[in-house]
Amino acid sequence: MAKSMIPQSLYDLLRQVDTPTVCNAIEVVQGKRGFNCFTRGTMQHSKPGAPAIVGFARTAKISGLAPPTEPDHIIRARRMEYYRSMAFGGAPTAAVIEDVDFPNCIAGWWGEVNVAVHKGLGLMGAVTNGVMRDLDVLDEDFPVLAGSIGVSHGFVHVVEIGTPVNIMGLEVSQDALIHADRHGALVIPPEVIMGLGQAIETVMTNEAIILGPARDPEFDIEMLEEIWAEFEARRT
Repeated sequence: MAKSMIPQSLYDLLRQVDTPTVCNAIEVVQGKRGFNCFTRGTMQHSKPGAPAIVGFARTAKISGLAPPTEPDHIIRARRMEYYRSMAFGGAPTAAVIEDVDFPNCIAGWWGEVNVAVHKGLGLMGAVTNGVMRDLDVLDEDFPVLAGSIGVSHGFVHVVEIGTPVNIMGLEVSQDALIHADRHGALVIPPEVIMGLGQAIETVMTNEAIILGPARDPEFDIEMLEEIWAEFEARRT
């Protein structure tokens, strides 16, 4: 996929809205509830409140709990192959990295150095089930959504590049379009992309039916009963 498949106006909108809103909007496009391509459990965000990570996935797998068993020259060569893979793909891109040691991850792949490198290569952010660290010195404008926070880099090394990965229950293939923020991450199905902008507007308009009155000082149960039927009729 290339960025031409995302109109600039939609890309800008996706950066502004949260991932739960996008999740709801996907169901609006699909016309039913039950969309389930999202992460499970609580994740950690390096920059809470930052714009959402929106990009086509550049995938890889890492490990760090034990030393690699392959020769050093192979590990070093694969690491550079990994960076080459991260540097390509249809923009915008985001790193989606599975730590195969999960749930016993210790290796902080996402620290000051790798955040600076990936940002410099043009990626928009990272999603991982693994560890991040160096929170106070991470570059701005490169959010990381991680499975945990830690202190060590362990024996971290790349084990696979460009293969499908599993991040907290979310299956992500190379070049899948992801949306992620402090709530978690999801994969946007290709078939909903063109209807997604209008669906987001629909979600926000429908929620305003309740939110406006609920925040009015005069709000009461009678007012809720009056507006809830309209809200129920409109939402997916």
